[in-house]
Amino acid sequence: MLKKLTSAAVALTMTTGLSGPVFAGAHAELEGTLRIISDMSNPAPREVMEGLAADFDEMHPELTVELDIVDREAWKSQIRNALSASPPDVVNWYAANRMGPYVDSGLFMDITDWWDAGDFEGLESVKGAMTMDDKQWGVPYTYYQWGMYYRADIFDELGLEEPETFEQEIANCEVILGSGRKCYTIGTKFLWTAGGWFDYLNMRTNGFDHHMALARGELSWTEDEGVRQTFENWRTLIDMGAYIDDHQTYSWQEALPFMVKGEATSYLMGNFAVPQLRDAGLGDDQLDFYQFPAINPDVEMGEDAPTDTFHVASGAQNVAAAREFLKFVTSPDVQTRINGPDALGQLPVNANSSVADDKFLQQGFTMLSENATGGIAQFFDRDFPAEMAAIGMEGLQEFMVFPDNLDDILARMESARQRIYD
Repeated sequence: MLKKLTSAAVALTMTTGLSGPVFAGAHAELEGTLRIISDMSNPAPREVMEGLAADFDEMHPELTVELDIVDREAWKSQIRNALSASPPDVVNWYAANRMGPYVDSGLFMDITDWWDAGDFEGLESVKGAMTMDDKQWGVPYTYYQWGMYYRADIFDELGLEEPETFEQEIANCEVILGSGRKCYTIGTKFLWTAGGWFDYLNMRTNGFDHHMALARGELSWTEDEGVRQTFENWRTLIDMGAYIDDHQTYSWQEALPFMVKGEATSYLMGNFAVPQLRDAGLGDDQLDFYQFPAINPDVEMGEDAPTDTFHVASGAQNVAAAREFLKFVTSPDVQTRINGPDALGQLPVNANSSVADDKFLQQGFTMLSENATGGIAQFFDRDFPAEMAAIGMEGLQEFMVFPDNLDDILARMESARQRIYD
């Protein structure tokens, strides 16, 4: 019997058909209680999570699934206490370095044996994102592309084509500015969007390996010539006036109307922006997507593709049920359904799943599977340690507003690096 389930979840179960003979009865021996804490609190993810819990509960008559959904932002400060005091069996979190604090403190269970046993067939390409110290600490359930979403109708009006190089990007921007528009909308009020711009500019200038070495604290913010070149490239756009004015006063959602109204033509953002742009009235004939263009031809193209995850708490009481739930949520059929345009609207992590018939998901899948040979990053605030990310993103936002402060900004970031990574 499922506890804490809303009627929306029952509706999702009925419409998505996640349960069925492929799963029903497969592991009917599960019993007891499976406790899940999820941060999938936004409307569409919440409905998906409630549907998953309802389906899994229905599949196992002797098992009771308890689901607690908490606010996504609040969870970032609550997860440690939740894992330490009366821990649940399964929790949501993030891949790569963001796992580090909970791996290092022994709060996430090592599930390497489950990976080795073949529990997660089809997830081989994303195994690296779940690996620390040559061990696996969870499973991904969704990921999504970042890139340049743009007003295709305005590009057509101005005679512009999708740029493949930074020089072409700048040339396009000059034409856009000449038409009385801004090239890019962005809202940096909550800082992380500036991190996306740095990720791409640095990966395109210096390469993925350089970017990850910087994230690991192995490079100096003040002495590395590549870092300064990244900021010089960024300043080219800032000095052109490419970004909307006063972006530091807007959230990412509050910056959307500039693109909707045609006052700015592009948004460097994750695919989660597409539903909101569509809801605001833009049709797919007005919207399109391109990969952030190359800057340094000598480096391969790295991409941001943030990956959301499930983990088993080291103090889990129902490990058998937790293991089966992770197998269930990463299975091909479930992955296809929960990542479809009527659900999460993102990309399945299982290679045996199908990508939805949605042009942005299709473009993102092609880009990440064929044109991201440099490597896949998670995002600035996931790849860098939390404290370094917070200080770094403050500096990145400040640079966008006051680029003349660069030396002071880099000095502060370098001081933080020496302290945090010591």
